[in-house]
Amino acid sequence: MLKLIKEFKPFTISIIIIIGLLFLQAMTDLALPDYMSNIVNIGIQQNGIENTVPEVMKVEFMEKIKIFLNQDEKRLLESSYRLIDKDNLTEKEYKMYLKKYPSLEREKLYVLDTSSKEDIEKMDSFLGKTIFIIMGIEKETLQGVPSQSDIENPFVLLESLPETIIKQSAINYIKGLYESIGVNIERIQSNYILYIARIMLFIALLGMVASISVGFLSARISASLGRNLRNKVFKKVTSFSNEEFDNFSTASLITRSTNDIQQVQMFTVIMLRMVFYAPILGVGGVMRALDTNTSMAWIVAVGVGAIFILVMALFAIAMPKFKIVQKLVDKVNLVMRESLNGMLVIRAFNTQEFEENKFDNANKDLTRTNLFVSRIMTIMMPTMNFIMNGIILLIVWIGAHEIDKANIQVGDMMAFMQYAMQIIMSFLMLSMVSIILPRASVSAQRIAQVLDKDTTIKDPEEPKKFDKDIKGLLEFKNVSFKYPGAEEYILKDINFTAKPGEITAFIGSTGSGKSTLINLIPRFYDVTEGQILLDGVDIRDIKLHDLREKIGYVPQKSVLFTGTIESNLKYGKNFDTSDEDIIKAIEIAQAKEFIDEKTDGILSEIAQGGTNVSGGQKQRLSIARALVKKPEIFIFDDSFSALDFKTDAALRMAISEEIKGRTMLIVAQRINTIMNAKNIIVLDQGKIVGMGNHKELLKKCNVYRQIALSQLSEEELAI
Repeated sequence: MLKLIKEFKPFTISIIIIIGLLFLQAMTDLALPDYMSNIVNIGIQQNGIENTVPEVMKVEFMEKIKIFLNQDEKRLLESSYRLIDKDNLTEKEYKMYLKKYPSLEREKLYVLDTSSKEDIEKMDSFLGKTIFIIMGIEKETLQGVPSQSDIENPFVLLESLPETIIKQSAINYIKGLYESIGVNIERIQSNYILYIARIMLFIALLGMVASISVGFLSARISASLGRNLRNKVFKKVTSFSNEEFDNFSTASLITRSTNDIQQVQMFTVIMLRMVFYAPILGVGGVMRALDTNTSMAWIVAVGVGAIFILVMALFAIAMPKFKIVQKLVDKVNLVMRESLNGMLVIRAFNTQEFEENKFDNANKDLTRTNLFVSRIMTIMMPTMNFIMNGIILLIVWIGAHEIDKANIQVGDMMAFMQYAMQIIMSFLMLSMVSIILPRASVSAQRIAQVLDKDTTIKDPEEPKKFDKDIKGLLEFKNVSFKYPGAEEYILKDINFTAKPGEITAFIGSTGSGKSTLINLIPRFYDVTEGQILLDGVDIRDIKLHDLREKIGYVPQKSVLFTGTIESNLKYGKNFDTSDEDIIKAIEIAQAKEFIDEKTDGILSEIAQGGTNVSGGQKQRLSIARALVKKPEIFIFDDSFSALDFKTDAALRMAISEEIKGRTMLIVAQRINTIMNAKNIIVLDQGKIVGMGNHKELLKKCNVYRQIALSQLSEEELAI
């Protein structure tokens, strides 16, 4: 995935927003266990009484407390409470306090008169112990004012007691104090629980909004990344020369453009939603768990270690297999593509069973590998669940003993359990990512191979312009060519000039290099030695667009695209041409007759690959497409082979009349097609063995003479 990291640059702001939202979501998830713990510890066990600082107390209880306090503590206590009775309250205040504290009717009371959290925390630090001492003395003496010996003994006892017991006992004493004053304990409890519940509901809603926002943004980024990658891969492939296509099969390029990008797209969603979120949740969970209880931290370490070992083991086994899976997908696509393209041949030779077996073998190889990976991955979830349940059981077991020792409360154990699960869940998320990461990593590498592939045919850094005074003059000067990595030359020392207004033809036996020579002109390959000049400029010094704009190319194998006849004919002119030009090109290409026979005329649909037209019709439409472009140079690479002799002759006559002043290059097998050419070049084993017109070559070129006699009689050749 690191090879595609630069593709995420356009989404930097969105990713930063997602990380911020994930922090918010993690904080909300981590906050909820604390509030749940408060509901159990304070709301249920302590009846909603949060600390050991009483909201209200009697006068005699205040006097008891002061006995155990130093001067600073006494001053803080006295400044924090207000003495109230009927005489120092307004009628409205008196009614309000009387409703809350019914005993006010018969006695004076001290009420908490500060909202400073700092003051309350300071008082909580010493009032709990003081109240616990008073409670202990009262149980022993059952007297209002303790003796000096009673005061000293409890302090010794406090040193051996856990703080939890002291606080819980003090709060229980305060509860009794409240009941004696007439305070509604149930209302305090319900108000506290509802207050915490409202906070938890708000936090949960906040987390939900963050989660939905992350899902929306991650899906948007993923879809946009897939779109960008498909666009870049397609553009890159269209810039490939034939040399690059030799390195990538068609089936492989299709798989890389579809399945591989889909894998990266899926991983992107998971990465943005889980990979970033898991560390935030895990680190936050560890900090919260340690803050809750450090004595059980080793349990979390055991769980995390077990999951880490499991994930690493599965990752090591699965990664090599994922690389194989993508290659096997290529193979299945290749076999399927070959079978569909060659279906007529398969039926003609009655080899359906052979092709079925070939596909079955490729399919079974893919199935077996996928099954192996799936079986490995199915081990993960049950094992994860076993580890998680084991951790829960261990926390309950250890936590119960800690509660029994009064080291923690029940709510603390429940909170620790949830934090432990969140920590383990964070690693579980990462493990889920590990399922798709190997395959996505392989897919990313395959996509990067296409995007990073250095094209051999490039635009020059300082392109030159064509000479406007020359139109269509093509020169080959000492041109030699061999395929990349090959030792032998396919073409050697090719020299000729093709002039505007003339037909230059190429003929030779199969494998003599005719099509290879033609492919050098639009730079499908670059020459190995020598140079090709167009209008006096080396074609390697010209922009590819400018070069190919001058050429009308009709390939040996005619190719039509899905659409209509009209859209195919306009293809070479960037769909910007007049109806008159289209009609004229159709007439020259001898395609008018069969187009008129169709119900929709030029608006008739062309199936994928042109399968709903014959080979001859396809060739004529390809020729018409080149004519519509009106280029300076026409290249016909054996483009008349599927035409009957009558159509061939009529087409060549029409072309010669209509495209005067332009350069025409024709590769042909038929002597009839080229015998009227101004200059005929005879190739044999990559070398020019003859050059001239038809009559000259019959006299001085033995290769040409043999080809001619194999097709026509001596009378027809006028020898």
